[in-house]
Amino acid sequence: MSGHSKFANIKHKKEKNDAAKGKIFTVIGREIAVAVKEGGADPANNSKLRDVIAKAKAANMPNDTIDRGIKKAAGDAASVNYENLVYEGYGPAGVAIIVETLTDNKNRTAANVRAAFSKGDGNVGAQGSVSFMFDRKGQIIIDKEECEMDADELMMLALDAGAEDFTENEDDFEVITDPENFSEVREALEKEGIAMVEADITMIPQTWVNVSDEDAKKKLNRILDLLDEDDDVQAVHNNWENADED
Repeated sequence: MSGHSKFANIKHKKEKNDAAKGKIFTVIGREIAVAVKEGGADPANNSKLRDVIAKAKAANMPNDTIDRGIKKAAGDAASVNYENLVYEGYGPAGVAIIVETLTDNKNRTAANVRAAFSKGDGNVGAQGSVSFMFDRKGQIIIDKEECEMDADELMMLALDAGAEDFTENEDDFEVITDPENFSEVREALEKEGIAMVEADITMIPQTWVNVSDEDAKKKLNRILDLLDEDDDVQAVHNNWENADED
């Protein structure tokens, strides 16, 4: 793997999102609703729901909020009609962007995503126009300061559980898995009390784009900020190498 750490970017985003926890909780709440509708309200029998709960805990969502979300979704599962839609496109400087959404109104979502791209001089492309430059992987980020386990021991734990790769970065450990093995690896780490900063299925770039032009950086940040603010947007992936420096 590239060894590029998301941790600095995660810390930057968490600081920015401290004032917007409602957005994070909305995103996870929708994922809980979909997971319950697809596999039931019992996490013991629903691995997708277990993964979303782990994601919620990594985002510091209170346990009672998680429980309420599960109960609410179980109570009106028939009314949950979120559609998973993915948009792909380019921002300035040829930065590839993938936008994952969960929406109950695809016309609204499509219009908002296109507006975000256009306001930053980007453009939405056809399905598959940039996704071929990314690999879909499970990614688990562990803060070194929060991890008492020795690096070699942690690596062996992750690899024995089925991880594909383990990288030690300056501030964190990064565990990469095949999407099919993600739940198993995450649960093995959780069982050993390993705190995770982030644990999710994500899109990892095969190559990265370094952006030096200040105007392009401003426009890229404009696109990403507008997408981050949209409640329908679940995740945004891009191959901007120095995004966390801004």
